[in-house]
Parts: sequence; structure tokens; C-alpha cells
Amino acid sequence: MHRLFGCPYSKEIAWYMGLDLGKININRFADGEIYVRFQESVRGCDVYLVQPTCPPANENLMELLIMIDACRRASAKNITATQGRESIAAKLVANLLTEAGADRVLACDLHSGQSMGYFDIPVDHVYCQPVILDYLASKRICSNDLVVVSPDVGGVARARAFAKKLSDAPLAIVDKRRYGHNLAEVMNLIGDVKGKVAVMVDDMIDTAGTIAKGATLLHEEGAREVYACSTHAVFSPPAIERLSSGLFQEVIITNTLPVMEKNYFPQLTVLSVANLLGETIWRVHDDCSVSSIFQ
Repeated sequence: MHRLFGCPYSKEIAWYMGLDLGKININRFADGEIYVRFQESVRGCDVYLVQPTCPPANENLMELLIMIDACRRASAKNITATQGRESIAAKLVANLLTEAGADRVLACDLHSGQSMGYFDIPVDHVYCQPVILDYLASKRICSNDLVVVSPDVGGVARARAFAKKLSDAPLAIVDKRRYGHNLAEVMNLIGDVKGKVAVMVDDMIDTAGTIAKGATLLHEEGAREVYACSTHAVFSPPAIERLSSGLFQEVIITNTLPVMEKNYFPQLTVLSVANLLGETIWRVHDDCSVSSIFQ
């Protein structure tokens, strides 16, 4: 028997899996302390908890830890936590999830694959690229016109893997130097984008400073259109102003983090990862290969 609990988009995951979303009551006492109560039995069940680590990140993490602890105290058989993006304090969070009682973690597009080594329990890395790739394929952009762009040197491996699956498109790199936290200075472009449709790929958009400056450089270098693709949309100010300024033909993200209604703008496309997560959960439950989904 399995149970699925979580945030609003967990309903989509439950629908894909043919399950009813579990009923859970999460409240706060007058002093702000979080109170969690499952409104159905989880005894002997394989329980899956879906919780994005979006703002307020610390509160959402604490909710997840308390849900895990409540499951353990209610005699759940196995507890799997599904997170949107990794925390900055990844090692500490790994220890907390383990100590709370999680048996397994599903994590979407970790910024650093090495973070998996912080856990003493199994971790399945869910790559959300297939969702974005399928969407781009539906736009039928001529493969000869495409160039995939990494907004910084650190994201080259990610962009190269993306380009390989996007008709083996050529790769360009924005070379920049960072002078302070959340500040980036674009230096030059490695590669040719003149007359091309440039697809910028990153795992996360925070203030959008890096990707916006990169897009400006791409236009200066003659790119015909610029697309931004990212799994996690943090959208810290002034991200919306930068992304909606006309630099981008389209900004394509996923719903690993919920996007507030006020942050929508005409160029924004939000893709659901619910089916991908649902398929991953089924494969974990049935002891089948997860990595084959992303090959």
C-alpha cells in the first residue's frame, strides 16, 4: 500500500499514478510552531512526501521534517521525501532528513551532483531536462538554427548534455567573472550565435542577473532569438523585471517551485514535472531502473 502527500501540484502526480492525494492537516500554533496530522492511516504503507523548498525555504524544510517524523511515529513502512531543489546547506539538510526518518530522497536537478554523497540513504536524482526538451521539440525549430548556450563556465556539462539531446546542437559559452554574491560581470562569448536561435540552459534562475546579462551579450553577437530554459524558478527581485524586459523570446521553466500569480508575464511558460515524478515514484516502488527514464 502506498500513500502520497504534499503540495498542490502533488494532485497531478497522484492523478498520473492513479492515486488519491492523501489528506494531511498542517497548521501553526499561535507561536508559529508547525503542527502536522495525517487524516488517514499510514501504518505499514510506503509513503511519498512531496515538498518544494521554495520561499519561505526554512519553514517548508521544517514542514517536511515534521511530516517525516509524523510518518515514522505512525509506523509507516518506508518514507520517501521529494524535494524541488537542493539547499545551500546541503550536508546539514541531508543529515536532518535522515535523522527525521526518511528512507529515501528524490531530488530534482541538483545544482551539484556531489550533493548526493552527503546522504547516508539512497538518493534518486530526477533530471527534468526531458520535460523541457519535449516542449522545445514541439516548437519545431530548425535544428540548423539552434545553438545551446551555457550562461557560465560552471554549467558547461549541463548545457552540453542538453545540446546532445537537442539534435546535437552546437554549444556556446558565456564567460563571466563574479565580483560579489548575486552579481555577475559578463566578459565574452565563446562560440558563434550570429543568426541563430540561442537556447540558454541553467538549473536555476534566482535574480536572473547572470542569464539576463548573457542574453544581452547574445543579442550583441547577432543572435536572432534567445530562449531561457531552467528547472527551478526562484525569481528573487528583480528577476521578473529582467526576464520580461524583451531580452527573451520565451522563458521556459518547470513547476518544481510554485510560481506566484504576480510573477507571471507574457513570455513565461511553466511546464509540469508531475508525470515525470509520478513515473519515478512508480519505478522506485517497483524496484525498476530510474536512470533509464533520462537516457
